Amino acid sequence: MAAPPQDESALVARSQAGDLSAFNQLVEAYQGRVYNLCLRMLRSAQGAEDATQEAFLAAYRHIHSFRGGAFRAWLLRIAANACADELRRRRRRPQVSLEQASEDQERPLDVPDPGETPEDFALRNELSQTIQAGLITLPPDQRLAVVLCDVHGLSYEEIAETASVSVGTIKSRISRGRERMRRYLAAHRELLPDTIRHTE
Repeated sequence: MAAPPQDESALVARSQAGDLSAFNQLVEAYQGRVYNLCLRMLRSAQGAEDATQEAFLAAYRHIHSFRGGAFRAWLLRIAANACADELRRRRRRPQVSLEQASEDQERPLDVPDPGETPEDFALRNELSQTIQAGLITLPPDQRLAVVLCDVHGLSYEEIAETASVSVGTIKSRISRGRERMRRYLAAHRELLPDTIRHTE
């Protein structure tokens, strides 16, 4: 995942002044993080692409409302809201074509690392798919907290800001989410790659 730009504050200030090229640099710096969050929340490549686009459009429209602090947390909160909107739409119309579902599940959650072997990539992708299947079983609030903490490395304070709840609530959600993930992985050991299954 790309590191935040060193001149992030300047890019934000220029974006607030209407500099589209500066905002595009922020998009380039954060699009991987935002897409990753949306994909893990929605488990649909198309849905993640749509939510990512919506998040950046909303961020551009509301960039003037950013008053400092962690820009990453502010942006991921917008992305989380876009995912929540999509999940609400799905509950209203839960039907998904089998063709679309198949296409989405065939798309890998991870891309190959140039330094790894095809076997290593296959194992990593198999593990990622299993973890993602477990994440989808979590309630959305726990899933968001676990993904932001364990995938994106945000602090409890940043996650609390992103989710607009207290730090105590975030700690509770992460604890409950991780426990549910442990139970899921224990109950689905056959889905784990052999190398991991045999080390436990």
